[in-house]
Amino acid sequence: MRTIVIGGGIAGAAAALALRQDGHEVTVYEAYEDPAGDVGGHLSLAVNGLRGLEKLGCLREVQAAGYDIARMRFHTGSGRRLGDVPRLRRDADPLRSVTIMRGRLVATLRRAALDAGARVVTGERLVGMRETPDGVTAEFDSGRHDTADLLVGADGIHSTVRGLLDPSAPRARYAGLYGVAGIATLEDPEVGVWNLTFGRNGVFVHSTVDERTAWWAAQIADPVAPQLRGVDEAQWRRRLPGLFPEAVPSAVLAGTTKVLAAAYMHVCDPVRTWHSGRVVLIGDAAHPVGVGQGASMSVEGALVLAAALRSAPTVRAALEAYDAERRPRIAKLLKQADGARDGKKPGAVKRHLDAVKMRLVLPFYERAQGYLYDYEPTVSGARTGV
Repeated sequence: MRTIVIGGGIAGAAAALALRQDGHEVTVYEAYEDPAGDVGGHLSLAVNGLRGLEKLGCLREVQAAGYDIARMRFHTGSGRRLGDVPRLRRDADPLRSVTIMRGRLVATLRRAALDAGARVVTGERLVGMRETPDGVTAEFDSGRHDTADLLVGADGIHSTVRGLLDPSAPRARYAGLYGVAGIATLEDPEVGVWNLTFGRNGVFVHSTVDERTAWWAAQIADPVAPQLRGVDEAQWRRRLPGLFPEAVPSAVLAGTTKVLAAAYMHVCDPVRTWHSGRVVLIGDAAHPVGVGQGASMSVEGALVLAAALRSAPTVRAALEAYDAERRPRIAKLLKQADGARDGKKPGAVKRHLDAVKMRLVLPFYERAQGYLYDYEPTVSGARTGV
């Protein structure tokens, strides 16, 4: 089967790899010259996503490019610990979640897709598509056209494919939060711990990746999107301590050696239309979820799509099967993501109530979150690559 993938990020590269392993002829079109590059800060891979990467044959490479994170801890602004639970896994699971720079993950997946025989074309931006019963044609701003049996929209939360598939589809909008990420040097940290501090202006997260280093991300609440373009590293170094004066964020920010990126955080209303007869959305194009599961959901989606195409009698039937399996899981996760996002908004009373709630619910964390980590995509017959 001839397949076009729009977007060369995590979802697109994972989809290209999964489809190539089943013998599809795959071309990935990416708008940017280097979709990996030095883009953004770090992200987390939960154990369900890691098991998906194992099926794709990439687990060892991803683990080598990132860092194992075993625990996650929540703190009040005063530094009082609210709870300590396993990070994105069940407590008894020997596999550890991984934190990794986004660019390293994209580069690893993209290299694996190329090695598997996928073709990657950069610098081509999709502007239109035409679908017939027999295929779909992609149109690019360069004037280029390409035709295939299937087009996979893996072009992220600002997806062009989503809007072309359904002109009434929701668009991403500013979530009232923006993020800044960086790297800091710490003295004798406990390694392998993800920490979240509830501050007066948002939340501050830092992961201790080795004996000297923490990767951090400040998520700052602001109802009006501030001007981020042109704010340089020196300005962030001056600005952030005032936004996060609490003890733990202050200590991490004081040891900052590099500010990596600043970006708006976006939200998108649930997407009703995930596919037509020859076009399908995966990853953030279909369902931006967050809560440490964005990358993992993209990997899962790629595997389920490949499995559906492997077993269904027609492309349309395969896309319907993909939708039917993925949508209930995503709907449940989106509810969780909405609650987590609201918990990052400031306010003294709200912070107190959130702290009380956190102390009550964390003892039941594994029971509530286990459905995420126990998931097995329908990939019967897939090559594991290990």
